[in-house]
Amino acid sequence: MRINNIILLSAAVLAIASMAVLAEGTVYKCKNSQGDLIYQESPCKQNVQAISSWAASTEPRQPDNESGKSVNGVLIIKQSGNGHYFLNGTINGKALTFVVDTGASSVALPREVAMSAQIYCRDKILVQTANGSASACTAIIPQLRFGPFLIKNAPATISPNLGQPLLGMSVLQQFRIEQDQGEMRISVR
Repeated sequence: MRINNIILLSAAVLAIASMAVLAEGTVYKCKNSQGDLIYQESPCKQNVQAISSWAASTEPRQPDNESGKSVNGVLIIKQSGNGHYFLNGTINGKALTFVVDTGASSVALPREVAMSAQIYCRDKILVQTANGSASACTAIIPQLRFGPFLIKNAPATISPNLGQPLLGMSVLQQFRIEQDQGEMRISVR
């Protein structure tokens, strides 16, 4: 009986610790009342629509599938089990994994990722979230690489509360993007 109680207590402590770690790195993708997509640490308010969320990890997240293969200049990414498209890439030679996000207006980097790749803030900006204004800053990524593609001087934002790098439209608008049956295809226009 005593051993069962110890096992149950240990399991409860581990479960609580795991939930705390996951909660710290969760980013919520929401729509505000104007219909704009926003990213925030806290769950979406009741009067806005929750689009999705994902838990960040301290290591770049590796795709759950064989994503990121290039065939004849077309980058093919398979959708992961959680519905997102993950893509390995580099910024200034620093390896990371992006969430491909056609709803994000720009490439967005967590502060720690930007600093480790020696990308620094240029201008401070305020971004609107469901919880009000938040500080961020603009930046330029001298070299951003994914699949067979290299982008020089890519505009980006550095967000202190973001847990996963986002590959947004400031880069994706330069490409043709098709999505069909769980695959995303990125190619030169």
